[in-house]
Amino acid sequence: MRLLADYVSIARPRVLCMALAALAVGAFLGGGGRLDPGAFLLAAAGTTLVVTGCFAFNQHLERDVDARMQRTEARPIPAGRRSALHVLLFGAATSAAGLALLAWRVNPLCAFLAAGALFLYVCVYTPLKRRTTWSTLVGAIPGAMPPVLGWSASAGRLDPGAWALFAIVFLWQFPHFHAIAWIYREEYRRAGLRVLAAEDDAGVRMARQAVTTCCALLAVSLAPSALGLAGGWYLGAAVALGLAYLAYTVLFARARSEARARALLRASVVYLPSLLIILSQDLSVGP
Repeated sequence: MRLLADYVSIARPRVLCMALAALAVGAFLGGGGRLDPGAFLLAAAGTTLVVTGCFAFNQHLERDVDARMQRTEARPIPAGRRSALHVLLFGAATSAAGLALLAWRVNPLCAFLAAGALFLYVCVYTPLKRRTTWSTLVGAIPGAMPPVLGWSASAGRLDPGAWALFAIVFLWQFPHFHAIAWIYREEYRRAGLRVLAAEDDAGVRMARQAVTTCCALLAVSLAPSALGLAGGWYLGAAVALGLAYLAYTVLFARARSEARARALLRASVVYLPSLLIILSQDLSVGP
């Protein structure tokens, strides 16, 4: 049971659930408002394995960093419950199994996109975190792939709607991540990870980026209506949710405190699921 619990912790269940929810929305929209349960379960299983592999590789490569951060020191490697080799092999097995499942039982495009996300996350984003604050931008690319994987799994191709979903999730991550980084900035600094919150004590650059990306998100979130994917209900909800998310971001940017960072973090985890659920309910035209 301890081994199973460690495997579950490596998979980071809360993040994985958010990714699977985005995958489901992408699959539903890519299927024109229809979701084949069997096909979706295969896509979800393959994506779960690939995401788990990403996190396992990341924890193998950052085992020294995890040991220096209170929020990650209980992970299997720094806590001494599993060896670095064990986690590496687990990551290799899960990612390979996931890619094989996507390629053989879903479609090659979905597997290709998943492989690209895996490469970016493990081979580019993870090493860059120690070298440059630009790693946040790079990491947001694989972070925004779940709805695109879902769309490709259902449609077998990528339409403008898939890229609209990608852009929404991509931009959503910046205020969300900056709120987390501000709360844990001392731990990031101690661990040697290059994030804006740890690079600039005043947080001016971080605040500027959070507000800028949130403004861009508000504009991009209107794209599904412009593309004919959704109707007026979604459009109104996107504006209302976007303005609320922007308000929390601006409040945090103006007075960068832990309390406001936590408020922004809560707002971020309400915003994205709400937007995607409403988009799914207000679907008007298939791809």
